Amino acid sequence: MKEHINDTYVKQAKSLGYRSRAAFKLIEANEKYHFLKKNIDTLDLGCAPGSWSQVLSNLGNEKGRIFALDILSMDPIKGVNFIEGDFREQETLEVLQKKLNKKLLDLVISDMAPNISGVKASDQASIIYLNELALQFARDWLKPKGNFLVKSFIGAEFDEFVKNVKKSFEAVSTFKPKSSRTRSSEIFVYGKFKI
Repeated sequence: MKEHINDTYVKQAKSLGYRSRAAFKLIEANEKYHFLKKNIDTLDLGCAPGSWSQVLSNLGNEKGRIFALDILSMDPIKGVNFIEGDFREQETLEVLQKKLNKKLLDLVISDMAPNISGVKASDQASIIYLNELALQFARDWLKPKGNFLVKSFIGAEFDEFVKNVKKSFEAVSTFKPKSSRTRSSEIFVYGKFKI
């Protein structure tokens, strides 16, 4: 708890009005890859409590659409169309697809993570499953040249997942933001320009 309270990014998030320190992970990713633009259609998976959606909303998306989905509830954010549901369930996917109204997306971002059990192999398998679901959705719903950012964990199946991303994007890279805690095994995979 003390570490959390004294965390630089927690303090910055509070002072800037972000709901969590996770906002800086998306901001750092964008500083590196430059994929956030005004008026793009975006899907934010695993959005609660909403800091990534706040970053998207702050872009000034007068013409772009922002969809956000999580199994947990989220307080409203201006310009964000929130869906509460489990991304692993067909019923939730159908709700999302109906809202998309057959219009493809420019960007899919995912901060989804499983409930951590502490058993590394199990947690790794669980996040790779979520990563694969997000990747399949991106393959189906991104426009050509659309972009994809997903949080994963370093582990046994990670390299294979990256290979799968490379099949659908012109360039793929991985990075760990400074705002990610050192002890965390999280890493982000960025797919640039869907083929």
